[in-house]
Amino acid sequence: MKYFGGCDVGSTYTKAVIIDENGRLAAHTTIRSKINSEVSAKMSMEEVVGQVPELGSAQDLCYLIGTGYGRNKVPFADENISEISCHAMGVHVTDPAVKAIIDIGGQDVKGISIDTDGTVKNFAMNDKCAAGTGRFFEAMARSFEMSLTDFSKLSLTTKNVIPITAQCTVFAESEVITLVGEGKPMNEIAAGIQMAVAKRCFVMAKKAGATTAITLTGGCAKNEGLKNAIEHVLKLKVIDLPIDPQLMGALGAAEYARKKGLAGLASR
Repeated sequence: MKYFGGCDVGSTYTKAVIIDENGRLAAHTTIRSKINSEVSAKMSMEEVVGQVPELGSAQDLCYLIGTGYGRNKVPFADENISEISCHAMGVHVTDPAVKAIIDIGGQDVKGISIDTDGTVKNFAMNDKCAAGTGRFFEAMARSFEMSLTDFSKLSLTTKNVIPITAQCTVFAESEVITLVGEGKPMNEIAAGIQMAVAKRCFVMAKKAGATTAITLTGGCAKNEGLKNAIEHVLKLKVIDLPIDPQLMGALGAAEYARKKGLAGLASR
């Protein structure tokens, strides 16, 4: 059996995936990114290779592609491909019916339209401000003195919303701390935060060509409150993927590696 790998070195988390020659998921891992992207890539690849008995190291892979923020730092990678392309391909092989993505990463938000072959049809990206990104949600969870997981579910317990007016992460965090200090219901404040982020995703969704449905990728795709807010604000059905949405970039990179690796073997 031949194996192919994808390593998505993000600003917050690093993900690695190995698939076999038939495209089946053989192994995956997600780790917190280190300051050094190469260290992150090495650690994730060691973990994922260790899950496949036939492999001794990343060098035993037939083809390896790096993607993400630190895609140029993946050791032994045969090449690197943009995370935009990899997220599109990852979603395509997971659910070919999905044609639009909002990818909420640690530091940016992307809207991606997928063509019939899994390539990118169109995209838009907001990388000018951290508001609405994974780092933003981490800051909000700190303001509530709770875990990110607990915070993501908090807004589900209310129908009322306290609007958050600040557009900047720093000012929004200050606004939230003030509201909490005033004794406002925390679940209503959380709902306001989720709604504010959903509104920031509106332009991205339109650029992605979403008309009736969309899927979320990245770590924030696991935020139940955000998914509900997006469905409410954008009037779009959010499609849940059968594979961890945080792995989509690495999975897409692995699929590109499989295609390129098999093509190379066939040409010999």
